[in-house]
Amino acid sequence: MSWLEALILGVVQGLTEFLPVSSSGHLEIGHVLLGTSGEDNLSFAVLVHAATVLSTLVVLWREVAQLFVGTFTTPKWNKEKNYVAKIFVSMIPVFIVGIFFKDEVEALFGNGLLLVGICLLVTSLLLALSEWLQKKRQSIGHEVGYKDALIIGIAQACAVLPGLSRSGTTIATGLLCGVKKESVAQFSFLMVLIPILGEALLDGIKIVQGEVTSDLEMIPALVGFIAAFVTGCLACRFMLEVVRRQRLIWFSVYCAIIGATAILATVC
Repeated sequence: MSWLEALILGVVQGLTEFLPVSSSGHLEIGHVLLGTSGEDNLSFAVLVHAATVLSTLVVLWREVAQLFVGTFTTPKWNKEKNYVAKIFVSMIPVFIVGIFFKDEVEALFGNGLLLVGICLLVTSLLLALSEWLQKKRQSIGHEVGYKDALIIGIAQACAVLPGLSRSGTTIATGLLCGVKKESVAQFSFLMVLIPILGEALLDGIKIVQGEVTSDLEMIPALVGFIAAFVTGCLACRFMLEVVRRQRLIWFSVYCAIIGATAILATVC
């Protein structure tokens, strides 16, 4: 992988991790178009995912700091501990998938664009449906509850499929549950921090132990990390504003176009 290819893929990861268009699906498309599919894909994926986690911490540092202080500085049950508990509830489904079905999920990647295209169409449908229902409702919605957290967590577990946007699926599911749009975007971005870090750690251990070999060089790795971090910061801020203003329909149209194109490219 050259530094230019790493730059392009880093930008793709940084933007699509937060925009509801599927980072895994777009990375898969990017690897196919650039011809970079190979053994260094896992190493690169670990790096750029770590970069987007860092960008989340930078953009939402006040919220993360407040949760950290409120959780660890007092023995009393408070709103911060309540919020963190909901995050852990949301992690249960993806934890189950990661423990019992990790090999089956990983086998879905690198098998062409047909599955990516189908999942992008599902993402498009979810986004359109959630925006339509939001406009039909009269109330402004409620804060994330424990039941909402579990349902959103199930959506996140389903979004391990390439092409099914994690942010799009979780945000749309939260909106369908009646959660306030301002609350669901923040919860969606915070709930993924621990699972992504855990996955990156496990993949990193595989690389260190030699279970997965990699030829990824230092310069492309650094370029990809920086590109994913910078664009991730911009995309995270942008997406928070998009959800607040209810402008998901354009991402629905985009996913439909890209998904249909991917399917046609596979079958034709």
